[in-house]
Amino acid sequence: MTKYVGAIDSGTTSTRFMLFNHSGSVVAYSQQEHEQIFPRSGWVEHDPAEIWQRTQEVIRATLDKANVSAAHIAAIGITNQRETAILWDKHTGEPVHNAIVWQDTRTDRICKELADAGHTETFFRKAGLPLATYFAGPKVRWLLDNVDGLRARAEAGDILFGTVDSWLIWNLTGGPATGKHITDPTNASRTMLMDLETLAWDDELLAILQIPRSLLPEIRPSSDPRFYGMTRTDGPFGGQIPICGDLGDQQAATVGQNCFAPGEAKNTYGTGCFMLLNTGAEIVHSQNGLLTTVCYQLGDAPPVYALEGSIAMAGATIQWLRDNLHLIQNAAESETIAQSVEDAGGCYLVPAFSGLYAPYWRSDARGVLVGLTRYINRGHIVRAALESICYQTREVLEAMNADSGVPLKVLKVDGGATANNFLMQLQADILGTEVIRPVVAETTSLGAAYAAGLAVGYWESLDALRDNWQVDRRWQPRIDDAQRESGFAGWKKAVERTLDWVEP
Repeated sequence: MTKYVGAIDSGTTSTRFMLFNHSGSVVAYSQQEHEQIFPRSGWVEHDPAEIWQRTQEVIRATLDKANVSAAHIAAIGITNQRETAILWDKHTGEPVHNAIVWQDTRTDRICKELADAGHTETFFRKAGLPLATYFAGPKVRWLLDNVDGLRARAEAGDILFGTVDSWLIWNLTGGPATGKHITDPTNASRTMLMDLETLAWDDELLAILQIPRSLLPEIRPSSDPRFYGMTRTDGPFGGQIPICGDLGDQQAATVGQNCFAPGEAKNTYGTGCFMLLNTGAEIVHSQNGLLTTVCYQLGDAPPVYALEGSIAMAGATIQWLRDNLHLIQNAAESETIAQSVEDAGGCYLVPAFSGLYAPYWRSDARGVLVGLTRYINRGHIVRAALESICYQTREVLEAMNADSGVPLKVLKVDGGATANNFLMQLQADILGTEVIRPVVAETTSLGAAYAAGLAVGYWESLDALRDNWQVDRRWQPRIDDAQRESGFAGWKKAVERTLDWVEP
């Protein structure tokens, strides 16, 4: 019987289930969007029950497309939007509130209070993270402080917390009856609650954020031969399959891109944009606005670490053009419209809709569209939106080069937006660096599949994964240094206009 490995990819805007064969090729997949909820300015929520429902639907749809059953699947891996916080009742399985999404800024006051109390260095040293609204820990604190009766229920041991991976694993393995409460170090490292060195929940960090330890899942390796649990026969798979791979989405893409050696890096173009640089066994604390994070842990091997540059708005900027401004009808149209003009006409869009992430970490920033004249038309604005993705990536790359001391010569790219060939050429031009897209651009799902497949011996080693990786297309820079630096100087001026917009 032919065997496959499955990957559940629960992202910020949609969930998909993909089946991969031994060569790392996609056999079948299904994908569905879920609602983006904006209760007020700066707040972003998802419905956890909807995410679970969409997960079940895409699993069943994919199995139908491929005409396979649970017996054909060797293992399941999960990858997920990170930092998004879900709290639920462990007895009923009911979420106590909508999930608070990583883009949400409501915890700004909590983060400022922690900084004013002198805790910034503690979080940077132990968790490798700045005090920012991005991360899950302050979101949990906000829920405990603001949902009536929740703190008492949590302290009584009735409430569970997890990022989306934990929520799905718990439901897939039986929910209130037999659900396993599990996460991995890559997701745990984004909560501000885990010590990077010990890979354990840290009592000091928990005390600072006033979060009971009883809420937290068990931290297990990203690829675990012991398995987190088995899918239930009455669940969407209709049979028992080991769940044994778990990676935050950007770490999963790093695995999918085969960035297994120190110094190898990738950039994922999804809702946001995320560049990770493998630093090996060394924990490198950034001096230039990057995050220190766990890259992956395979079985009993020591963890591998990474530096990360996180950008909040990439594909989400294109969604904004479509859904809010109605300048485009679909994402693919942005490529044609952007090419209708020679350049952005001196126009810059800085999409600081949730503040600025790396390398600035300024929650007071808000988006700006500058350099407007009567000459500017729709094409210029759409092109400026694409350029904003590339300029933000350049800022992250410069910070990464400064921290590592080794300038990156080649950038591996993946994610949905890499289908836009014009965007990838812009990226090579603005970076002055070669850009390479692999054959399988959805490497986030592939990385989760690899983690699960390694755990059950479906793939025997990292070398087997390297053999699967193939180049689809390369882009070389086409503009000269003078053009490149002039454009970047204008971008830096535009960024300055975003700052100090939100008053304390």
